[in-house]
Amino acid sequence: MKDKKWDLLALASIPFIMTLGNSMLLPVLPQISRKLAISSFQVSMIITVYGVVAIVMIPIAGYFSDRFGRKVVILPSLIIAALGGGVSAAAAWLMAGTSAYWVILGGRFLQGIGAAGAFPIVLPFVGDMFRDEKEVSRSLGLIETSNTFGKVLSPILGAYLGTLLWYLPFIAIPALCLVSFLLVMFLVKSPKKKERESSTVRQFLSGIRDVLHEKGRWLYAIFAVGCICMFVTFGVLFYLSETLESAYNLHGSMKGLVLAIPLALLCLSSYGAGKIIGQNKKRMKWIGFGGMALLTASMVITGFYSGIYFMVGFLGLGGIGIGASLPCLDALITEGIEKENRGTITSLYSSMRFIGVSLGPPAVSLLMNAGHWALFGTMAAVGAVGGLLTLLAIKPSEGEKGGKKGVENISRYKPEQTGPDGTFGRRGRSPV
Repeated sequence: MKDKKWDLLALASIPFIMTLGNSMLLPVLPQISRKLAISSFQVSMIITVYGVVAIVMIPIAGYFSDRFGRKVVILPSLIIAALGGGVSAAAAWLMAGTSAYWVILGGRFLQGIGAAGAFPIVLPFVGDMFRDEKEVSRSLGLIETSNTFGKVLSPILGAYLGTLLWYLPFIAIPALCLVSFLLVMFLVKSPKKKERESSTVRQFLSGIRDVLHEKGRWLYAIFAVGCICMFVTFGVLFYLSETLESAYNLHGSMKGLVLAIPLALLCLSSYGAGKIIGQNKKRMKWIGFGGMALLTASMVITGFYSGIYFMVGFLGLGGIGIGASLPCLDALITEGIEKENRGTITSLYSSMRFIGVSLGPPAVSLLMNAGHWALFGTMAAVGAVGGLLTLLAIKPSEGEKGGKKGVENISRYKPEQTGPDGTFGRRGRSPV
């Protein structure tokens, strides 16, 4: 791992910067709403449109990364994300009202296309870089920590930039993407790829279908739990951003600091979980389940109280739960899929996470009208579903701490279950 520290540093910059480019808009959404004279639901679409296009584009980016290489996909994607940020910044600077709003959405749409080919490709890239499962788990913990650290910094930075100029967070996005582009270009070395036959799209889809058919039970569960984690994270952040201004008159950096508290706890929890899980897949399952149980409990308790100190404290406990779950999900899905299909399967997982990102803010904007308990009762119910899926559908093989089996059904995956030319999902030695 030491000889790849610079590669990991550069790759970790991608989730960090992509998260900043999205999450630092959250604290300035009320400002944007006032400046452009749009509703709370409309302003939530600035987050949602970014996620919606990413949902569609991520599997396509995953396919291209499997076929042509991870770095080949990541670098152009960072440029596209920078261009999208530039379009939104120009619209906010030079236009006004609803005209500016629609162009900003267009820029966010373009930025989402770029994001689809950046962060989601990092997960399989890390899996390609190491053969030892323990190194993969630790490295994925670092990547997830970078992602969550971006979430911690984003409300503070976004709120501060918003006090200087309401659209300054948009202007920061192209500069951040350029930094990540340069780091990846000069520091990341692509792992040597084994020669294998090229495949048609039909063969590719056939291979993915067979992987999902054979391993679907635990894969779909991980997809759903990842979606739930992001739904709650971005929904709660949207709620706090609105409530801290409207109910507690907190603005600027102070508001950003309060928003950062649950995210900081999420970050620390994610880092700790990445260290603890190692290559023990049963441990990954139970830490993930414990995280979802803690999230559910915190949402239930928050539903009964609305005082700012109490609420932020228990939302912080929810952040700890989400932070504990995410590295476990990343490791299970990355280590359980062969390299030939890893890019696409992890991209499907990332698409599900973006569904959560997309649905969280608009869902909360509607639930806020129904009352405090309705909002957090819904969050608790969603968290409980995630806990049940983790408990019942993700079943590590008995006595396994890694190796070829990984999670249930992996050992039964045969070469004859691949596509017509056997290219995808070949059996053989576990890639990690």
